[in-house]
Amino acid sequence: MEGNKPDSGDQTGDLQAIAKGGRTNVLGFVLRLLARLPFLFIAGQLYGAAAVGIYAYALLGVELTALVCSIGEKRGLAQRLSEGKEAPAPLIADSMLIALILSSAVAAAFFMFPAPLFPNGMSNELDRWIVLAIPGYALTEIVLAAQAYKYDIATTVRARAIVEPWTISILAGAFWFVPAIGDAGLAMAYLASIYAGLATALIPFFKSYGLPHGWVPHPGRIARMVARAAPLAVTDAIEWGTRRVDLLILGWFAGPVAVGIYYMAQQVASLPQKLKTSFEPILGPVITARLKEKNYAAIAKQVCQVGFWIIAAQLGIALALGIPGEALMGLLGDDSEFVPGTAALAFLLAAEVVAATAVVSEAALVYMARVRNLWVSIGTIGLQAVMTVAAMIVIDTIDFASPDRADIYRAAAAAGALMIALGFASLVKAVMLSRILGHSINNWRWALIWATGAAVLVGQVAIMLPEWAELAIGIPAILAAYGYVIWTRGFGPEDRVLFSKKKQAEAAKAATSPDQ
Repeated sequence: MEGNKPDSGDQTGDLQAIAKGGRTNVLGFVLRLLARLPFLFIAGQLYGAAAVGIYAYALLGVELTALVCSIGEKRGLAQRLSEGKEAPAPLIADSMLIALILSSAVAAAFFMFPAPLFPNGMSNELDRWIVLAIPGYALTEIVLAAQAYKYDIATTVRARAIVEPWTISILAGAFWFVPAIGDAGLAMAYLASIYAGLATALIPFFKSYGLPHGWVPHPGRIARMVARAAPLAVTDAIEWGTRRVDLLILGWFAGPVAVGIYYMAQQVASLPQKLKTSFEPILGPVITARLKEKNYAAIAKQVCQVGFWIIAAQLGIALALGIPGEALMGLLGDDSEFVPGTAALAFLLAAEVVAATAVVSEAALVYMARVRNLWVSIGTIGLQAVMTVAAMIVIDTIDFASPDRADIYRAAAAAGALMIALGFASLVKAVMLSRILGHSINNWRWALIWATGAAVLVGQVAIMLPEWAELAIGIPAILAAYGYVIWTRGFGPEDRVLFSKKKQAEAAKAATSPDQ
């Protein structure tokens, strides 16, 4: 679904482009949700918390190294293509070549020495083959970034919201019944899903850019590209790490069962996180276009507008998933195995809401103050790590009835540390961006309070219902109450561009015209 880029001077066109990309990716969020829940159910019911914990810990190394090997091109590619005078295909080929070389080398090292990925041992010797996902993941990041530059968000939706999650869900169930694979089914299903997503992305990519005819790799050119991309790559890794360092540290202090429970809570909480990434691919190209004109007022307006959209959507989903959280976690495994992760789930959902301002501010900071943004990101993950370790040490001094109970408190403490650290990042990055742009960055509106109150009231009724009704009726009812209030009291004409392709877009244009 490739769209036309808005006119460089048309702020309303920017808003419509961002809204269109957001609508497409929000649809992807819904599709991802429908596919992700079966995977969580299959993983919990068939494999159990211990196997999930081993798999989850291995993903830490796989996805972090893959992200680093993509050399920051998830966001940096848009700027390189915008500034480049040569054909885009060779520029992208440079990125893909270096990503392939780096990721293949790391994958080979992890295959030979898998202990860092599996500190508690492997479920099956086949688990080590999960390292082959590293090159596929890195290349997919670059290909999807290239398509996003063309305003083609539909490819991201197909690859990441349909093909990848449905592949892992179906194969995780199928591999369980293959004796030779057994508990390694989670790793094998993940590996297959990554390459299925890459294949899905490459088809429209080659249609958009073609082959890099006449391209010859040049060490000097590639070295300059890597040097320029290094801060972005580190920033991406740190931003990713703030969502994983909690799991990493928890794995040092707790066993695989606690890691598995926390991972399940993290996966449920990450569903609203996808709403932030719904706008990232399209927001980057729009911001780079405004930077060329030095139109800082437009950038501030876009960041505030998109920030409110994200917070409003994430808060509603966090309430809908968090209020009936105990019933939701109970659905994921036998004998309420994952219910102790409810407190961690609540903190993780809150963390996603407070992180929204940092994410949209960073969308501009990575182009305008990438080094300062990097230092703030380093400070954030450092703060999170210190608070998490400190909480683990304090919990070690308390006499609990059983080690399992202590692990549950450790999981909740790790999630709480993440929430505080992300709140710090949002505050600092919003202030930093407002000073650079000379315009205020504020995503808050009082309607969020009223909508939250309505959702909580409905939720208190929902939790008195039987568990099946709490989920089947309660979640939609909470969303409906929240959505009605936020729509009637929080959304103006510009906000409603997000939900309308024509009528509200015209209303937004009228609202922003100089005559008003």
